[in-house]
Amino acid sequence: MIFSVDFSKKASIQFKKMDKQMQKRIIDNLERIQIRPFTFVKRLVGSKYFRLRVGDYRLILDIQQGKLIILVVEIGHRRNVYKND
Repeated sequence: MIFSVDFSKKASIQFKKMDKQMQKRIIDNLERIQIRPFTFVKRLVGSKYFRLRVGDYRLILDIQQGKLIILVVEIGHRRNVYKND
């Protein structure tokens, strides 16, 4: 079972603003977690979302097990990504 990866509109915009080297690291990490995502992510306390650590950046993920989809909800630096808008 391989999960497909999709980006929300917000995450897509954030991803495009990053430098190419960080984009490659994020893509490499997303490809790595496609088979067994729950071994690489941690659940956010009090939320249905998960986080994936890529250096100083965090990816907020919504893993839909029934549909085999990993939705990247938000990407940001670790000091900013957890703050509610």
